[in-house]
Amino acid sequence: MSVKRIASRYAKSLLDLSQETKNLDAVYEDMKSLQNAVENRDLYLMLKSPIINAKKKKDIVQKIFGAGFDKMTMGFMNIIITKGREAYIPEISNEFVAQYNDLKSISTAILTSAAPLSEAALESIKAKLLESNITNESVQISTKVDPEILGGFIIEIGDKLYDASVAHKLETLKKKFVGNVYEPQI
Repeated sequence: MSVKRIASRYAKSLLDLSQETKNLDAVYEDMKSLQNAVENRDLYLMLKSPIINAKKKKDIVQKIFGAGFDKMTMGFMNIIITKGREAYIPEISNEFVAQYNDLKSISTAILTSAAPLSEAALESIKAKLLESNITNESVQISTKVDPEILGGFIIEIGDKLYDASVAHKLETLKKKFVGNVYEPQI
């Protein structure tokens, strides 16, 4: 079974259970925190390691997340570790957040710019995205800074990409000139 399918099933189970117990928002916050936490290489490798036994992994997870996470989230993680599926925790958290966003009609956009943008600029971009037909009722924008795009911005929404960067425009212009040999008229 593919990792995506496994992660999707576990995330769906947790989503359904948290909806039934009216605990959805708390579990969502936990999953977002878990998403950020597994970016730590040591935690990621510990979860993926076949050498570390399940009891040790449960203890580590309890010490890291036990005080801050909801009881349902901790119970879910204990079940995942007991079943030997802890290697999928990063993917499960990503899938849970994606399913939550679908459920709540939230679009996520990644905005890459050459320099950090002001709050006013971000709100303006968010308003334009909401006016368009490519987003749902709500938009969450995460920002990245990449000086190599020189100026402008790149927006990714799902599988769509809008590239308004200076680097892209220069590359397009370069492609137009290459192969277009100037021949003077006599």
